[in-house]
Amino acid sequence: MRTGKYPRLYAGFFILFLLLCVLTVWNLCAGSVPLSPGDIARILFMREGDAKSMDIILQIRLPRLLSAALLGGALSVSGFLLQTFFHNPIAGPFVLGISSGAKLVVAFTMILSLQKGFHVSSALQVAAAFTGSMISMGFILLVSRKVHSMAMLVVCGIMISYICSAVTEFAVTFADDTNIVNLHNWSVGSFASTGWDDLRVIFPVVCICLAAAFLLSKPAGAYMLGEAQARTMGVNILLFRAELIVLSS
Repeated sequence: MRTGKYPRLYAGFFILFLLLCVLTVWNLCAGSVPLSPGDIARILFMREGDAKSMDIILQIRLPRLLSAALLGGALSVSGFLLQTFFHNPIAGPFVLGISSGAKLVVAFTMILSLQKGFHVSSALQVAAAFTGSMISMGFILLVSRKVHSMAMLVVCGIMISYICSAVTEFAVTFADDTNIVNLHNWSVGSFASTGWDDLRVIFPVVCICLAAAFLLSKPAGAYMLGEAQARTMGVNILLFRAELIVLSS
């Protein structure tokens, strides 16, 4: 059984890696200005090509590609941490309302800042989203003390998600048109305006959190066996739970 497990695992990762390479090349080539893989290679490795093509690749498509890859990977790790915390395979930032809480706080931050004439930087959006996700996570933890059924806890998370979404839509209704456009582009996950300045914020935050999550791999493995088993293996349950909450948020 163990003999056949790892070849399938390695084959799965190899196929996913090939798909990532194909999608990377496709992402850089496709667009309103199509470019060939040869043009991409010359621009990236030899810095050769016309100014227009170089600006399209280096200033527009490449930062979008890297941002999507980093944030997509971070979102999957966040879901895994929440599944570990709740011992539920369908738990995730969207299901439990954590993303909706982050969107709610970011919405109010963007509306108030734009009304005052302030520019909403990427760092401010990260801080607002983290605050909103922690607030939603706090509500879920309060509910988990009263509700011991994981199915009911997921239902409560969905309720929190709908409440936060309703409040967000209510706030957007009374916002200025420009605020609504900016918030809509942000809420649907658009990378249209992502540049190197945004990536300078995304990269350290994601890499630090991913490294911290990797260091929790052994305690997470023990925690999956049960809290009693984890305690006997020297895992501080309260500290471990707090680390999972902060990292997933």
